[in-house]
Parts: sequence; C-alpha cells; structure tokens
Amino acid sequence: MNDETTPVRGINADSVSAWMTSEIPGAQGPFSFEPITGGHSNLTYKVTGADSTPYVLRRPPLGSVLATAHDMGREHKIISGVGQTKVPVPQALGLCEDAAVNDAPFYIMSYVDGVVPHDAETVEAELADPNVRRKLSQSVVDVLADLHLADPSEVGLGDLGRTEAYLDRQLRRWSKQWEASKTRELATMDQAFRLLTEAKPDQRYTGIVHGDYRLGNMLVDPIKGKVAAVLDWELCTLGDVMADIGYVLNNWIQPEDETIGEVTVSPTRAGGFFTREELVDAYAKATGFEVVNADYYRAFQYWRLGAIVEGVLARYEKGVMADDSVDPDEYRLRVESMAASCLELLEGS
Repeated sequence: MNDETTPVRGINADSVSAWMTSEIPGAQGPFSFEPITGGHSNLTYKVTGADSTPYVLRRPPLGSVLATAHDMGREHKIISGVGQTKVPVPQALGLCEDAAVNDAPFYIMSYVDGVVPHDAETVEAELADPNVRRKLSQSVVDVLADLHLADPSEVGLGDLGRTEAYLDRQLRRWSKQWEASKTRELATMDQAFRLLTEAKPDQRYTGIVHGDYRLGNMLVDPIKGKVAAVLDWELCTLGDVMADIGYVLNNWIQPEDETIGEVTVSPTRAGGFFTREELVDAYAKATGFEVVNADYYRAFQYWRLGAIVEGVLARYEKGVMADDSVDPDEYRLRVESMAASCLELLEGS
C-alpha cells in the first residue's frame, strides 16, 4: 500500500480524498490507495480511510476508450439495482461523474472480505475441503438463478437495455468492437462471426445477464462455501440468460479436460466441484428453465471473449492500463485459441 507521498497511477489522491470525505457518509481521511490487480478493463483500487475502514474505487482505464465502454454511472446503477435482489454484491456508496476530480468518473463501493478463486492453485490453497467446493458449486448456481429470476423493473433496471434480440445485438456490438480494436487480421474470428450469425437460436428466457459470470469474478467464503459477492458488472445487460450459462460452462473446466481457449487457469480444474452436467441440472432445477443449445452459447461466448481480449490487448499496447507487465503474444494466442474453440463447438453441434 502506498503512503501519502507516493503517487498511484490513476488516482488524484488529494481531490479524491476531499470528494470522499464530503460525499461518502462516515468516510474519514486521509486515505491510502492501492491498485487491486486481476482485472483487465476498468481499474480497481482498495481505499483505506484513517479509521482503517476499507472501500473500493472503480474508474475507467487511463486515456481514451471505445465509445459506450467503461460507463461508471451505468455500472454504479447496476450494482445499486442488483443489491436489491437476493444476489450478493458490494454496496454502492457513491458516484462521482465530475471528471475534474480524478480525470474520469469513478464510484465507491463497500469492501467485501473473501477469497477470489481465480485459479486452481488458489482453490487448492484456500478451498482444500472437497465438501466446501461442492457447496460453492451449488451457491454459484443459486446466485445465478436468483439473478436470472429477478424482475429488472422492480429494482430500477428495466431501462438497462432492450430485452429482445439479445444475440443479434451482441453479435453486432462485438463485431464492431473487434473491427475498432483488432491489432491484426484474423480469419477465424471473421468465420466464427458468420457461422454464429447463421446458426443463432431463438431467445427463450429473458432477464438480467451478468456477462462475465465466473468464479474469478466472485468473492467467496472459504469456510461456508458460499458466494460472498459477485463482482465486475460492466458487461451486464438485459437479454438472453442462456448467454451466462454458455460463459460459465466455458470456464467450468473439469480436471480431465484438455486445455482449450483461455481456461488454462480455471479454478474448477482443481477438482471437487460439480461436473458441467451437474451444474446445468442444478440450474434447471433452480430456475425451471430448460437448458438447450448450450454448445451454441458456449461458442458465442468464446468468440465474444476473443473480441474482448483483443480490445484489452489494444489498450495495453496503447499504454492506457495501470499494469504494463502483460505479454502481448500471450494475449494474441488466447484470442486465436478462443476463435478456434468457437469454430470447434459450432462444427461439432
């Protein structure tokens, strides 16, 4: 953690501290700021007050970003709304839309204790008991079911986006993002887009879609085996909830699986969790939804994530992220692997 004289990239300490003291009830300065690593889009910092109370600050990447991306007001609204449902999220404490304070809008939320099980090694160290892993599997399902069954209009999120034609909108959005941020031509991404467009299924179930639902975006209680908070809501929208199923299945790697896509560090590779079949069955039981076309949604999510990762790579190459330790070649290989995995699933189904 920094001291008061050490600058933190992306934080204007004096003006942010003054704003927090004025706008966050009970917040006591001076504050210290520490980057929280792990994210590759919006920047996240732990903020500690003079009374040792911890907070979390979220802001966009440094410099210019793609239009409509990194909307702090929208993300703050989502967390405020979802916080009224059964889904565990940090409490939204305050939004600053005045870019003069910190060169960009930001918001403050509560700090939630827990373990982020972002890889198998963390699971083995922090979630050693197989019974805890089984309980956590069920908790992951129950939280997702609570999200998908929630009525957006009852929690102020009815205007978050259109509900119909989710796949059409997503395919259009991420193809535009790919064209705007790609660092090279990649025929497999273009071919995947064409096949996804031709094969898209009808939308059967509509609700709040997290957009990045995986264990690596959760804080969990390592004793109770429960999700303590779901994080990273910037890709949340309304639409086809099966998209979240495709995404979580791609990350829900079983120990015997070959390494595909970007799932080399999947936490479930440690073993002891539900199988994919058990995950789907538990979700269907919790929601009453029939899970069909799972391979299509998995393929769609590989392609979509390929476009997202390419955008992250482009931002790193432009130097607008707080962390400059990324290997560009690794990111390029991940995008290529995800495009290949998308095509494999489409051809197999």
